[in-house]
Amino acid sequence: MPIRTHNQPAQNEKRKYLRSHSTSAEAVLWMALKARKIEGVKFRRQFSIGPYILDFYAPELRLCIELDGAHHFTHDGIINDNVRSEYLMRVHDIHILRFENDIIFKYPEGVVASIQHAIQERRMYLEKRTI
Repeated sequence: MPIRTHNQPAQNEKRKYLRSHSTSAEAVLWMALKARKIEGVKFRRQFSIGPYILDFYAPELRLCIELDGAHHFTHDGIINDNVRSEYLMRVHDIHILRFENDIIFKYPEGVVASIQHAIQERRMYLEKRTI
């Protein structure tokens, strides 16, 4: 029987807490993502894969969106993000988009356009893999 790596029950409480205590940037981006508003893609909030909880995740495309606050720009934050990204890409073939929290407020249309572009790219990539 394969080992479950997605949404492990041990992380349910933490995921629930993160959903109910989202940052203002997460709340704004969620309004743009929910209900398949961008390219018809279903995103999930606070989805866990392995030891990590992703801010937003589209399982059908293996596309993750992470919003980065100040702690991501510290020495330890950069190292942790690099280790996390390497794991998600290498082990699960997940593409990661990162946006600074400020960008969500300053350039929301640009963020949505970047997400649309990434969705189109992921669709093409996954289509080529299945041929």
